[in-house]
Amino acid sequence: MIEEIQILNNKSAAQKPRAVEISETTNGFNVYIETYGCQMNVNDSEIVAGILAQSGFGITDKIDNSNVILLNTCSVRDNAEAKIFKRLEQLRFYRKQNSKLLVGILGCMAERLRGKLVGHQDLVSIVVGPDEYRKVPEMIEQSMNGEVGIAVKLSRVETYDDIIPLRTQGISAWLSIIRGCDKFCTYCVVPYTRGRERSKPFPVVIKELIDLYELGYKEVTLLGQNVNSYIDMENKVDFAKLLVECAKAVPSMRIRYTTSHPYDMTDELIEAMASHHNICNYIHLPVQSGSDRILQMMNRHYTVEHYLDRMRKIKELIPNCSLSTDIITGFPTETEDDHKATMDLMAEVRYDGAYMFNYSPRSKTKAYMMEDDVTPDVKGRRLTEIIEQQNKISRELNEAEHGLIHEVLIEGTSKKNKNEWQGRTDTNKVVIFDNYEQNYKIGQTITCKITRSTSGTLFGDVV
Repeated sequence: MIEEIQILNNKSAAQKPRAVEISETTNGFNVYIETYGCQMNVNDSEIVAGILAQSGFGITDKIDNSNVILLNTCSVRDNAEAKIFKRLEQLRFYRKQNSKLLVGILGCMAERLRGKLVGHQDLVSIVVGPDEYRKVPEMIEQSMNGEVGIAVKLSRVETYDDIIPLRTQGISAWLSIIRGCDKFCTYCVVPYTRGRERSKPFPVVIKELIDLYELGYKEVTLLGQNVNSYIDMENKVDFAKLLVECAKAVPSMRIRYTTSHPYDMTDELIEAMASHHNICNYIHLPVQSGSDRILQMMNRHYTVEHYLDRMRKIKELIPNCSLSTDIITGFPTETEDDHKATMDLMAEVRYDGAYMFNYSPRSKTKAYMMEDDVTPDVKGRRLTEIIEQQNKISRELNEAEHGLIHEVLIEGTSKKNKNEWQGRTDTNKVVIFDNYEQNYKIGQTITCKITRSTSGTLFGDVV
């Protein structure tokens, strides 16, 4: 599951709302798209923007210039949905400035709440789920004529493989290769909001990848709710083979992927990563809990021992691989022993970063029928302990980087200091260095020697 939650060390590009950037209008409609949640939502917004641009709609990155506002939403937690309801209250300001302003809700929240969103705050007139984005242009035009629209039918075949996303940056790109999920973890809404798994055809993935390379992108992240369950039955290509073919197709381009499921983390996949230099040495492998009993209640399809075996295999074949994970604390019936088992697993694996959050009941999931019997105070205390331990581990692992040399892909100037550059290692760690050398450019790869660090960032000098 890809989520918008707290992470230490490896900062997700999808943590804050993002606006898809600009294309010109030919039909008088200017659309502002705001994205919340995971990387898949970022890519979905690019798909929606591509569909709209093909239909003559303009895409603007300035809300004041728009007459259509679309919020692409997340339903992974109560807090994610609360953000959207709060944002809708704020958008009433823009409706007062423009009585004809159209507001729509896209994505997982649209799929989960459906008709409950139509007319919310006397504002929302379009509700579109993740498999109905092709209908957005038509629904905007209908809504401008006073109609309200809802399209939330899930598909077993939709992959948008013929749509060219309108991407927002020229260095790193998201490439969705599989949609939906078949795992049905008891706490997760994804199978109900994004449907069942279906993979993009292998030749389409390779063509998109080559196109991105020719457009000047320096790295690509292959995306899926459970990306390593990818399978193209017709061409007999699983995810390990796809990864190898991607690496061969663009040997000078960095390749990442997220998010993986431990059940599908095969030896062949690990070996594929180890055998190609341009497949980044970074794996996000959610464990969720260190207790076999809780994992069984979560319907996670693996045991702690299986997970640790995957960790040992990764460290054996890719010794410098950076690791991150997801951890849920306070799942129904979780005891202090279960919590300690999670802490022990974290100490054994020693993740570079982790997404950590309290369990949040979601309607329609099996866990919703379980009693949420861990009190908020206990959840909060356990989460604090997990965060503090991860912070300590991240800081120690980053201190071990001092004196090491990394190739760093320059992403831009540092957000905190315009006199410094910011880049990323292939292990997905952020590196800050001086930008006194004026010849450096965004997208350039330089070599840095690490001199100091925090739990979330490395600092270095150009070698």
